[in-house]
Amino acid sequence: MDIELIRLSIGQPEGYPLVSAMEKAAEAIMSRDQSMHEYQDNGSPGVPGFSEGFVKAHIKTPLEGENVAYLPTPGTKPMLGLFPLACGGADRKLTIATMTNPGYPTPKDWARGYLGHNVFELPLNPENGFRFSIKDIPEGTDLIMINYPHNPSGQVATKEQLEELCQYCQNKGIRLVNDAAYMALSHTDESTTLTDVAVNYPGLSWIELFSSSKTLGNATGWRIGAAVGSPIFIKDLATIKGNTDSGFAAPLAAGVLYAVEHDKAGIEANRAKFERRIKVLTDIIKNNGVQLAVEPQAGFFVLTKTPRYAFGEEMKDAEDFNTRMIYQTGIVCVPFHPYIRLAGCTDVEALAPKIDAGFKKAAVSY
Repeated sequence: MDIELIRLSIGQPEGYPLVSAMEKAAEAIMSRDQSMHEYQDNGSPGVPGFSEGFVKAHIKTPLEGENVAYLPTPGTKPMLGLFPLACGGADRKLTIATMTNPGYPTPKDWARGYLGHNVFELPLNPENGFRFSIKDIPEGTDLIMINYPHNPSGQVATKEQLEELCQYCQNKGIRLVNDAAYMALSHTDESTTLTDVAVNYPGLSWIELFSSSKTLGNATGWRIGAAVGSPIFIKDLATIKGNTDSGFAAPLAAGVLYAVEHDKAGIEANRAKFERRIKVLTDIIKNNGVQLAVEPQAGFFVLTKTPRYAFGEEMKDAEDFNTRMIYQTGIVCVPFHPYIRLAGCTDVEALAPKIDAGFKKAAVSY
């Protein structure tokens, strides 16, 4: 029997970037200026001031006069594996703390799987609201790689939480990195960038990464971003990066910078769209007895606890529940046992009746 699939598993927005960005990129691609088409390496000669402008669009604190440095990046993912190397990981084994359980696995995969470092996954669960404590950080940690707003929980970092973390890392000499790919999709003013806090800790070695992939709608294939941080750490990262890539595509960066500087209404509309979709999803699943792991505060993901029973049977784990949902309702999620992740990347408002019917059929309980 054919089943219509409802893909709540998709981790990238459907569609295309903001038209303002595409039009500016199209104009830039036709430029006869050589700098627009040459290697950008660790700079952006084709788009002067890109990193400063792009970072400014995400933060509240004016950085003029602050002791910070910038680095344009071809997206965030390629950078995550470079941080252990930028911290001397080619010559010694490091202890690295990550937010990867549950979470985006790349920092752990690189640090432990490919480079052989000691990786400690910071505890993230409903009990602590997916916000770890400095008491959870193991002694001897060299590098902490955080991800706020967090994928997949949608949890954000607060100013108070980051102040405590920055002070701790400064005192202990721990380098600190935040992957802030979902910052522009925050649903609450409580959400705080690392940059807004870290500039107040002159002895802290830190970097924050920003990405255009979701800020502009679906620009996931454009691979345009920027890093900001303490100058020595940025220099160490740039040394490794300069030997691994030749920079981003300048015409696309021109489109990104134009949008964040001149199309704030479009960016806000994009953010508001995902906030609406998340509310639709959370209302549907809660009305059908599904328990949230935490209330999402950013992004387009909803993380739930795996039901113990569904379709009149006991579920073995998250993968079992997800498989049953696919074959019996067509709803596709992502298992992060003991959690299930649902995404609002597709038009869940239009699909709401079918999603509701699917969860009613599942008749979950705990």
